Amino acid sequence: MSSSTPEQPSTPLHSVSVAGAVIREDGRVLAIRRADNGTWEPPGGVLELTESVEDGVRREVYEETGIKVSVERLTGVYKNVSRGVVALVFRCQPEGGHEQLSDESTAVAWLTRKEVTDRMAEVYAVRLLDALKDEAAPRVRTHDGRTLINVPQAD
Repeated sequence: MSSSTPEQPSTPLHSVSVAGAVIREDGRVLAIRRADNGTWEPPGGVLELTESVEDGVRREVYEETGIKVSVERLTGVYKNVSRGVVALVFRCQPEGGHEQLSDESTAVAWLTRKEVTDRMAEVYAVRLLDALKDEAAPRVRTHDGRTLINVPQAD
């Protein structure tokens, strides 16, 4: 429920992004080092207005990595409260293509679980770690751009 008043109506604006947690048979996951800020993240980006969510995942992964994927299932929903971005992360399987750089990536790599934890900020690592779990229900998490907010004790 909105906390708006008649004098100041609330008009929240959110951006929706999609990312692929692409997992190989050996358990390694696909990641990129972003060209704009040098951080390691799952491949993904803003969903275009006219495309389906699954088409957006396939497009973003291919554009940033050269890897073609099949989209399996939603593994998490992540909201950045400081930027108003809602990210939908999908577990994917590689189907073809080969690793290549793009204008958005300076490195493309298949990382182990430990490398994900070592190289990525918490808010990006958790997206891949959640996708590696064999849970049917997607995780729903909130963060401020740097750290998770209200993390359950069992994590």
